[in-house]
Amino acid sequence: MAKCYSDWPPIPPLHPSRRTPPQSHAAPCAIRRQLASFVLHCSRSCASPLLEPKNLPDEFRPAVPAATPVSPLPDAAPKLGISNKFIRGLCSDPQTEQLAFECYRRALLQPGFRPEKKTANALTVQLLRAKQWGSLELLVEDFRAYGVLPEKRTCARLVACCIRARRFGLADAVLGVLEAKKGAPAVMAFGAAMQAYNKLHMYRSTVLLYGQARVARLPLSADAYRAVMAACGALAEPDMVASLFKLYRSQKWYPSDDGCVDTYAIVCDALGKAGRALDALRCLREMEADGLSPNAAIYSSVIGALADAREKAAAEDLYHEAWDSKMLGDPDMFLKLTVMHVEAGVVEETIEVAKDMRQIGLRVTDCILSTIINGFVKRRGLKPAIRAYDKLLFIGCEPGQVTYASVINVYCRLGRSDRAEAVFSEMIGRGFDNCVVAYGNMISMYGKIRRASEAMKLLALMKQKGCEPNVLVYNSLLDMHGRLGNSKQAEKIWKEMMRRKVRPDRISYTAIILANNRAGELDRCVELYQEFRESGGKVDRAMAGLMVGVFSKRSRFNELIELLKDMNGTKLDRRLYMSVLRSLRDAGLEVHVKWLQSNFTFVEEKT
Repeated sequence: MAKCYSDWPPIPPLHPSRRTPPQSHAAPCAIRRQLASFVLHCSRSCASPLLEPKNLPDEFRPAVPAATPVSPLPDAAPKLGISNKFIRGLCSDPQTEQLAFECYRRALLQPGFRPEKKTANALTVQLLRAKQWGSLELLVEDFRAYGVLPEKRTCARLVACCIRARRFGLADAVLGVLEAKKGAPAVMAFGAAMQAYNKLHMYRSTVLLYGQARVARLPLSADAYRAVMAACGALAEPDMVASLFKLYRSQKWYPSDDGCVDTYAIVCDALGKAGRALDALRCLREMEADGLSPNAAIYSSVIGALADAREKAAAEDLYHEAWDSKMLGDPDMFLKLTVMHVEAGVVEETIEVAKDMRQIGLRVTDCILSTIINGFVKRRGLKPAIRAYDKLLFIGCEPGQVTYASVINVYCRLGRSDRAEAVFSEMIGRGFDNCVVAYGNMISMYGKIRRASEAMKLLALMKQKGCEPNVLVYNSLLDMHGRLGNSKQAEKIWKEMMRRKVRPDRISYTAIILANNRAGELDRCVELYQEFRESGGKVDRAMAGLMVGVFSKRSRFNELIELLKDMNGTKLDRRLYMSVLRSLRDAGLEVHVKWLQSNFTFVEEKT
């Protein structure tokens, strides 16, 4: 049943009466909002498609021919005269923008209504702002049906927003509409889509989109070329990057494009990562020949690639060129140079690299410092490494956790427990109290100098700081207690390992067997050995020497022979060989003595 006119919402007067108090500047917005509500109310609830002309202002008076028959549909929108201007007005007001798309959908029912470019643009922007993806799908279908598109920048924004929101189907639909229309909106949208896929690391999608554009004979923008080259570089396809770069250089806007330097940076980086450092260097020289100046990123990329390829002379020449141009500032590049100098055996050059970093105001990273220290240890020895560490401190370098651990290890190997303790205290004081390597080195040092109480205190401190002991730390403790003959304490450490679910290795089993052997717990030694073998462990000379003594003392010659069979082909040291030989002779096993002499040899111990 149709509603009577009295049930409709009242329309606000467009011109206030003289008795009406002055309205604020927001009155037109309020009027537009109430008008939109009125239109939607009528179109939803009225059975009659006619409105009283006196109830509508002239601007919204429906132009209905007199001969037009009354529509039997319950929707009054075809007679309401919703215009493109009215819809854009709703979009421009934050208080009415939510009604804009519904009014637009009602307006489509009007005979002769056709959305305009400005209307499509306004609706697209509003729906993107509100993230109404379902409504956007309907709007895109209208783009296809009416052949109308938003502005090119809005098209690019629409595609990029869809991809960022993972609405890939909607993005494909928009690109399909634009591809059919071609023109500037399609070119800009395809470039925006490639860049959006790259930000999501969906490089394959970028390459596929490039192929789609090529098939459709769409001219690519400079941004699109850069995006697809970056994608191919990330996919480790340097040949594709090189071919795309040739196409890029053949375009009419090269080299006037503002992003030419960024393009060269992408190409040089892709070639360098692919191991083609000399090709990257040639690309840099071509750039200079075209009148373009490399930036710091290009210099760093090419120098790093040359350093990785161990092209020492070329890397140093380009490094000095960049230094003169004040184009150095990438710590990763300095790290690669440091590694190159270490591998080349010229570790003294690494100190100069650190000095250059300090001179240009860069912090020498912990990774670079530890690489220098370890390089000196490898190439020059322990004492030169300490001297290099002192030089680095002198030029203002601040060591980090890894560097502290490396220096502590050097002092421990030198037997300088006092200096190791001083560096360790400094490290803890600076807040680096969660380094399991440093704790392990200190505990190992205490074990070697038989300072068991300090080792156990450090273990307690380690756990108090929240640093979980690993198998190396437990191995040091087991070895220490084993050498001291303290089997009970070794067993406590072993049980703690099991409780903390730290998986023991061969060194762990050797240490615990040694501790029980010295305490005379031979049955426990056999039990641990069997557990080790059942877990798939392989016997080495150290464990074999222990178990030969254990099996001989317990007269378990069958296990002894099995142990020797497992070691068949292994050269035994003289001490172990003679121990086995005596054990077999004392047991009267002459057959096994001959088998031992025919299958095993021994090597003299170095003195």
